[in-house]
Amino acid sequence: MIRPKIPVNPLPTGLVTPLVQPPTAVEPHVGTAPVCDCHQTPAPGQSKSRVQLPAVQLTPAGLVAAVAGGAGLVLVVGAVLVSMLLAVAITGASVAVCAVVLRSLLNGQHHH
Repeated sequence: MIRPKIPVNPLPTGLVTPLVQPPTAVEPHVGTAPVCDCHQTPAPGQSKSRVQLPAVQLTPAGLVAAVAGGAGLVLVVGAVLVSMLLAVAITGASVAVCAVVLRSLLNGQHHH
């Protein structure tokens, strides 16, 4: 049987810990499997039934509050993003105006 070789990763200290697997012989199985007649009890913390988590129950007032909170959050984030975009646009326009004024001042000095 082909077994994949797992790479050995060095630890941060520089030590290499090899992955040791004891060699096991594979024997072919002939015949039928024996029937298990053992009776095991589950561990004390385990039971056969699945654990049901409580479902989230939203009342109409809770649903309205959740929708209002989500809408408010979207509006606040939108206002912040728009204000940041406006700040960048105003800064760019003011820099452009300053560049035009400086250019006209420097060109005016060369003509006199």
